[in-house]
Amino acid sequence: MITMQVIYPAEWKEYELIDSGNQEKLERFGNYILIRPEPQAVWKKGMSEEEWEGHSHAKYRRRKGVDPGKQEGFDQGEWIRKKSMPDQWMIHYNHTGMKLRFRLGLTSFGHTGVFPEQADNWNYIYDCINQSAVSSRQSAVKVLNLFAYTGGASLAAKAAGADVVHVDSVKTVVTWAREMMESSGLKDIRWVVEDALKFVRREVKRENKYQGIILDPPAYGRGPEGEKWILQDSINELTELCSKLLDPNHGFFVFSLYSMGFSALIGDNLVKTHFGDIPGKEFGEISFKDRSGRRLPLGTFLRFNNK
Repeated sequence: MITMQVIYPAEWKEYELIDSGNQEKLERFGNYILIRPEPQAVWKKGMSEEEWEGHSHAKYRRRKGVDPGKQEGFDQGEWIRKKSMPDQWMIHYNHTGMKLRFRLGLTSFGHTGVFPEQADNWNYIYDCINQSAVSSRQSAVKVLNLFAYTGGASLAAKAAGADVVHVDSVKTVVTWAREMMESSGLKDIRWVVEDALKFVRREVKRENKYQGIILDPPAYGRGPEGEKWILQDSINELTELCSKLLDPNHGFFVFSLYSMGFSALIGDNLVKTHFGDIPGKEFGEISFKDRSGRRLPLGTFLRFNNK
């Protein structure tokens, strides 16, 4: 019997969820502590407001909207910074032989350039590719990363030796991902600035196959030519197309969702519908634990590996 899990990355040295509550989170990225909105943190803060303000180097204030960068109808917010807060800085993430470097910055949408909660999926991707490398396969593992943002998952796959196709619709974000690649001492990721759904439709027509697919779609988005992405309208088709692209004999699939109200069962049902019953499948919630011991939910995941 497969049951839902709650996972949280345990290997971060340069990221920490310090506290959460009152729809905010207090986070440490390397040497800098930030306050950012978090609509799911509906409980009371463990630390006082004075402690939050005293510890933090910058606070993001949202003007309008629920989920910056992933909703329509919002205005950009702003950062209130102390003088000691730089425009850019670096943090590191290590897992066995994987050594990644991330160039962070304070964006107008409240993002920093990395989603730390995805680190356990990075480990999974790296380990799956390494397992393939020591098997009887002769050619490099081909990995497709959709809605790839600044590319933590792309870096993990490339660090393991995969041929990586990184797809995102925002050119400036892809440029940022390239900087991350170079900072991590990696090279030769294939960058594709395009609407993810359009790209995948063409890949299916070309009858291409991948040994790994990473899917982390936003709730809402726009393609480079104004294509509208609405998660609940298009995720069924996209999951079906991914099932046609994934190598049925040697393929891994990593599927993440962060949208208020979306259960982990949604990803499970989509995969059952289009991939069938998968032995060894894992699914559930992604979380981080703050210093008070409370687990902040940060999305859902589903992953499997057909070895």
